[in-house]
Amino acid sequence: MIVHVENAKQFDDLTKQGRVLVDFWAPWCGPCRMLGPVLEQIDAEGKELTVLKVNVDEQGELAARFSVYSIPTMILYNEGKIVGTKVGYIPKGPLEAWALNTK
Repeated sequence: MIVHVENAKQFDDLTKQGRVLVDFWAPWCGPCRMLGPVLEQIDAEGKELTVLKVNVDEQGELAARFSVYSIPTMILYNEGKIVGTKVGYIPKGPLEAWALNTK
């Protein structure tokens, strides 16, 4: 299930365990809207990956904390540590390979 982050505490709690892909996005962003269905497909496949979505218009402090200047920006966590960042739309295959295999 994709989790829409509502506050910084929720974000911090959810990124502490396992493999977590955070999508910083906004509803007015074209590439973000293209990426949404890709993330839904990856999530529906039941991989060991939690997907979080952070609306930068609603959670500006979180976006600022991570210096998110372009969207979509994806930050990948593994066991509470950032292991990678990608900016822009990425097709399903490359995104899935990155999210599941980056150590």
